[in-house]
Order: sequence, then C-alpha cells, then structure tokens
Amino acid sequence: MGHWLQRNIVEPGKLPLLLALASFVLTFLVTRLITRLIRAGKGPFGNVRAGGVHIHHVVPGIVLTVIGGFAAVAGGRHGFGSCAAAVVFGIGAGLVLDEFALILHLDDVYWSEEGRKSVEVVVVTAALGGLLLLGFSPFGVNDLSPGELQDRGSVVASVAGNFLLSLVALFKGKLRTALFGVIVPVVALVGAIRLARPGSLWARRFYGRRPRARAKSQLRAYRHDRRWARPRRALEDWLGGKPDPAPDPDPLDRGR
Repeated sequence: MGHWLQRNIVEPGKLPLLLALASFVLTFLVTRLITRLIRAGKGPFGNVRAGGVHIHHVVPGIVLTVIGGFAAVAGGRHGFGSCAAAVVFGIGAGLVLDEFALILHLDDVYWSEEGRKSVEVVVVTAALGGLLLLGFSPFGVNDLSPGELQDRGSVVASVAGNFLLSLVALFKGKLRTALFGVIVPVVALVGAIRLARPGSLWARRFYGRRPRARAKSQLRAYRHDRRWARPRRALEDWLGGKPDPAPDPDPLDRGR
C-alpha cells in the first residue's frame, strides 16, 4: 500500500509527510471529539488524573513528538521505519498543538476565548503542511529552474528576497501572511506592500507622523476584522467547540 501511494499519489520522498499530516489532522479531530464528549458528560471518556493531578494530553503529545522526531531523523526518508516515525510524530504534534493555548498562557484555557488560539494554530499548521505536500518549497526555491538551482547566487538571492518580504509582513503585524509567505512568495509580497496593521512595529515606527496612513490603516483593519471575524469564529466553533461564556464582572469591581 505504501509503495502504491508513493508511486501514484505523492512525489518521491513525500509519503512520510503525507502520513504525518494525515495523522496530525485526524488526531486533532478525534481529540476534540473526545474532549467535547467529556465536556458534555457523554460517553465513556473522562479526564486522566494521577495523584490528584490532571494529566493534559499535551504531556503524552510531547513524548510522542520527541520519539517520532528522533526516529524520523535516525530512519531517513524511506522505508517502513520513516513512515511509522511520521505517524507517531503527527499524532504527538496533534496532541501538543491542540493545547497550544495552554502552553502559551501557562493556564488551563482550553474552553475559554484564549483557547481559540489552539484551533487557529492547528488550522494554519495543517494548511502549511498541505502546501508542502503539494510541492511548494520554503522561500520560493521551487520557482527556480534547474539551471538557476545550480547557480548558488540565484538560490541565495531568492531565499533572501522571500525572507525579507516575509519579515516585512511580520513587522506589519500580519503573522499568517508572513507564515504563508514563506511557502508562497506572492503572499509575502502582498503582505509587504499593503498597509501595516495598527499597533504593529511597522505602524509605530513609520505611521507616527503620518496621520493619513495611520487612519487608513485603522479603517482597513476594522473592515477586514468585521468581514472575517464572524466566519473565522464559526469555523473555530465548528472544529473545536464553542468556548465557555466569559464570567460577568464582579459587581463590586464596577464601582472602582
């Protein structure tokens, strides 16, 4: 089966990436299903505890990621060993990134608004993995001809230019654009050309004495967020479940 996939579905050497990506996405979906059942009090599942300590699934995820990563490095890119290591790594990565928000905030924010970051990171990671699987290479190296690839100067110039564009997009407060721009150069170019988001390093540095650019940046960010916030939240709720409603503020704090 693996040899048939290698010959007919994916490019040579891409089977481990396919297996890692598939196991990563499947692990995230199954994990979210189980946690939603636990949250609803349904099914045979429950939280894992040891000595009164709640063991989050990020813990076995880290173990599996380390095992899969070292096994992949030791096993090369071909054979059953590399495929098995890719699956183990994908499962571990799915468990870890499902609790990315917990790692970021060092708090159990799984079902809070902050917990949405986990779903967003998983979606972005899966999309980037899909682009790599489709044949895109970081920093636009895939756009070079065989002759250009033999010319180290062309490769260095392509990598440096794409890296610079992605860096500008990052400084402009466009993290997703910068990440995707590493894989697809035209995305980085668009992010580098367009106005920076308010509050970004670029806006603070270059828009301080340009009130028109600052106002234009704020208006564009407002329109963008208003257009895409609702669909993004709906997708995150569908994939990861709705977060718990924020608690009402203490009435005694309102008068302070």
